[in-house]
Amino acid sequence: MSSDCASSSAPGDIFATTHWTVVLAAGQRHTPQADGALEELCKTYWFPLYAYVRRRGHSKQDAEDLVQAFFARLLEKNFLANLASERGKFRAFLLAALKHFLANEWDKSQAQKRGGGAAHFSLDWQTADTKFQVAATSEPSPDKAFDREWALALLAKVIERLQKECAADGKGKLFEQLKTFLMAGGGDSAQAEVAKSLGMEEGAVRVAIHRLRKRYRALLRDEIAHTLSDDAMVEAEMQALFGAFG
Repeated sequence: MSSDCASSSAPGDIFATTHWTVVLAAGQRHTPQADGALEELCKTYWFPLYAYVRRRGHSKQDAEDLVQAFFARLLEKNFLANLASERGKFRAFLLAALKHFLANEWDKSQAQKRGGGAAHFSLDWQTADTKFQVAATSEPSPDKAFDREWALALLAKVIERLQKECAADGKGKLFEQLKTFLMAGGGDSAQAEVAKSLGMEEGAVRVAIHRLRKRYRALLRDEIAHTLSDDAMVEAEMQALFGAFG
């Protein structure tokens, strides 16, 4: 078995339509590519919005309705015109747009029930509240908690991409055994156990872990870049997001 989980996987352009730059380039025009990019970004980062609304004191039912209505409004209206200063980062834009929506455009007396004619995403509402209850610790503010949930959603997306790459290379089992080593931790004894279970030399396992971590970091930077208008902002955004865990 090869020790390189991502040896034949090169960064391609299949995720190009998820770039925030695609949305910004369209400006006020609705184009299939821009609308698809915005929808894909929202599907990835919807839970931080749900958690933010819940932390603002809304019930589970109201939070679901609010987030769904917000997304419908986001796709049908041009929020960019009023949020020019937030365009650089999709994270900042989305939270600012949500705050604007909650403060100025939501009339609960006019609220439609979920699925009541408005276009909506297929979101996992069934597990959202359970996830929120687990996440709702002693975060100091809804805004800081939003950044933390955003970082977690980002990491989940990166892991998903890496898992798909490994599976496409026929190395899904290797990935499942090595994914625990992506973060700090997992000493020599753990690596020895993995090597034994995979029938590999310990040295080969160490090489595979190194390569997997390298690919993970590359995908992490790429995923962050998808949410920014300028690749030069990646390092600062990475520091800001991981600062949310402090």
